[in-house]
Amino acid sequence: MIAPAVFGITNSAANLAVVLLILLVVVIWLALIFWTFRDAKLRIADPMLITIGTALSVIPFVGTLMYVILRPPEYLEDIHERELDILATQAKLSDTGVYECPHCEAIVEREFLRCPHCLRKLKDACSGCGKPLDPVWRICPYCETEVPGVTPPRRTRRRTQSGQSAASQRPPADDVV
Repeated sequence: MIAPAVFGITNSAANLAVVLLILLVVVIWLALIFWTFRDAKLRIADPMLITIGTALSVIPFVGTLMYVILRPPEYLEDIHERELDILATQAKLSDTGVYECPHCEAIVEREFLRCPHCLRKLKDACSGCGKPLDPVWRICPYCETEVPGVTPPRRTRRRTQSGQSAASQRPPADDVV
C-alpha cells in the first residue's frame, strides 16, 4: 500500500516520514487539548471557564500556550488546604488567649483593657480588683464586686393559653430507682 503523495513528495520514504510527522503533530495537539481540559478542572471551579479554556486550546499550540499564561496559579485543592490551615491557626490563636481588636484587627490579649495600636477601649476594669470585665457581667467574677450600670436580663416565662406558666403545667417527674 502506497500512501498518497503529501506536499507533492514522490519519494515513498520521504512521503512516509512527512505523514508520520504530521500524525505526531496531530497526536501532540490532541494531547494538549486533553491536558488543558484536565488542568482546567483541577484549577477552575466554574464549568463555563473550563469549557472556554479547553476551547481556547483547540487553536493548535498557541491556544494551549495562552491558557498556560492565563490560568489560575493554584490548584483548587491547594486553595482549600490553605483555607483550612488559616481556620486551624485562628482556632489555635483563640485557644491561646490571643484575640483581634474589633476596631483595627490588631492582635491583642484577652486581658487588655485598651488596644495598644488604635488606643480604643476594649473592656472596663473592675472598681474592686482592677481586672478586665466583660460588658455583660453584673458582678466581677474575681472579687464579687457589683458592676454599676449593668441591668440584669429580664427572665420571661412562657405562658400557655390558660394563663398558667409552662413550669406549673409540666407533669410531675417519675421517681426512677
